[in-house]
Amino acid sequence: MSQPWFDQATFGALYGGIVGGVGGTLCGLLGGLGGWLAPQGRGRPWIMGGMWAFVVFGLANLGLGFYALYDGQPSGIWSALLLGGVIFSVVVGSAIPVVHLRYKQAEERHLQAENLRNT
Repeated sequence: MSQPWFDQATFGALYGGIVGGVGGTLCGLLGGLGGWLAPQGRGRPWIMGGMWAFVVFGLANLGLGFYALYDGQPSGIWSALLLGGVIFSVVVGSAIPVVHLRYKQAEERHLQAENLRNT
């Protein structure tokens, strides 16, 4: 077992507070914006890019969490990383197909309206 990377109580509290609180709030705001803008077909690069960025962040946390577990770090370190990784990658990752579908439906409605105008 190697030396702990951080004090596990401090790391868990700070990581959970900052990443969980701030990251969770940003994910919620991004999801809300996606639910509002996607049916209108607006903001696609920002919404989809932000969602993929959160998934990548979650996967990086998973990788780092598994490495911490392999390295023999205390549970207060690896569990916070794994929990954040699972939440970010699974929750946001599962919303991506839904938001993508809403953008596709908006694009189809736009094309149908354009066809009606041209006939």
